[in-house]
Amino acid sequence: MLFNNKGNTSSKLKKKQSLKSVVMTAFAASVLIFSSVSASAAGAFKLTTVYHVYNDQQYIGTVSDKELVENIVEEKENKLRESIKDKDLNFGSNIEYIEEQVFNSTVNDKETIQKLDGAIQIQAEASTIVIEGKPVAFLKNQKSAEDAIKRLKLTYVTQAQLDEVEARKAAPEAVIPPLTENETRIVDVRVAQNVSFNVEKVSPDRILSTEDAVTFLQKGTLEEKKYIAQEGDVLGTIANNHGLTLDQFLGLNPGLTEDTVVKIGQEVNVTALKPYLEIIVDKEVNQKEAIAFANEVIEDGNMPKGESKVQQEGKNGERSVNYRISTLNGAVTSSVVTSEVVLTEPVNNIVVKGTKVIPSRGSGTLAWPVSGGYISSKQGYRWGKSHKGIDIARPSNRTIKAADNGKVVSAGYDGGYGNKIVIDHQNGLRTVYAHLESIGVSVGQTVSQGSAIGIMGSTGNSTGVHLHFEVYKNGALQNPLNYVNR
Repeated sequence: MLFNNKGNTSSKLKKKQSLKSVVMTAFAASVLIFSSVSASAAGAFKLTTVYHVYNDQQYIGTVSDKELVENIVEEKENKLRESIKDKDLNFGSNIEYIEEQVFNSTVNDKETIQKLDGAIQIQAEASTIVIEGKPVAFLKNQKSAEDAIKRLKLTYVTQAQLDEVEARKAAPEAVIPPLTENETRIVDVRVAQNVSFNVEKVSPDRILSTEDAVTFLQKGTLEEKKYIAQEGDVLGTIANNHGLTLDQFLGLNPGLTEDTVVKIGQEVNVTALKPYLEIIVDKEVNQKEAIAFANEVIEDGNMPKGESKVQQEGKNGERSVNYRISTLNGAVTSSVVTSEVVLTEPVNNIVVKGTKVIPSRGSGTLAWPVSGGYISSKQGYRWGKSHKGIDIARPSNRTIKAADNGKVVSAGYDGGYGNKIVIDHQNGLRTVYAHLESIGVSVGQTVSQGSAIGIMGSTGNSTGVHLHFEVYKNGALQNPLNYVNR
């Protein structure tokens, strides 16, 4: 038997009516017992009326007055009413009385009331948000529940955009104008899951405010779990120990990156968010985009190899594109081009490259000057002074080869360089080969790329057999590794 706060008198009347047969039975039994006692004996006894209290058909105890029970129910209801506004409160318990007249009363009002206080439940009627058939959140009425869903949508669109969508749905026959330049139009805003509403009676403390309901639906929780970093912690282990990937963990902690060093005592969020509801937004987007120009190469046999010139400067074109884009909780899930108009055609970038081979002129691309080997020392500061080139050691054989076509401009002994060769490649580049055991070319000689010019050695200031190799461009020292094609 459920009864609410709107009519305590009515509720009491219903209780009395529902218990009429039980009470009458107990009363009749008492009359029979009493009638069997002689009139003289009856005068010696005093009958007392007691009430056996049952909650959901479970015996609680015996009281001397039903008002004791009704007072505790009313007190509990009023206490809840102070903290919960605008809700219809109902008993979640079925309280029954059995009245009996006894000669010797064994009632224990205090104990019965204490037991009843812990047993009775007061419930409130709530509007339930049901997701995929499962009740998830309880709000005070359906308007509040619908408002929570609406506020969830407004996380991803504006009120004006949502109003426009609803107006368009109300008038599906209306003509939608084409998108203007750089315009975005929201086509639809909807929840990804199946959602319905139901009415249920629940404990009042389970009823959420609209704001809490939005948070709960978004995150799957109202309280985010925190972790205090300990000595030896790194981001990856903290994430892994709480069932998170590093990307998920970083997403929960804005401001942290993969390179962040976590500090002892630092508080981080480790709550894996599992939203109950996800919002899909479909939109149409118009935007201008550049059309990249193509690169075109024309070979010219009359132009020396290694030379090139731009015949036509490339220029990007432009197009107007309409996209249909869908997002899930703000993340793009699909993007489809629905139409496009080319506004300006791109202009190809045309480069003319020479192919004519001139024995004394280099191509501009330097070959590795030995067979195999490794770099034993790079260019840079070494032993208190600048090391101008790279050192190459332990090739498969000791033959030194010209890095490109060119003309020998120096070939002989040069102090700390030992035996040294300098080749001018007639295109702004010069290469230097030092510490040779022997030199196989002479000044003024034309050499081709890959041709033998000497033997690797350890002459001059050298600590072992190797080739010291330098590169200059227009007289300026260069890093050989930026030019050598190994």
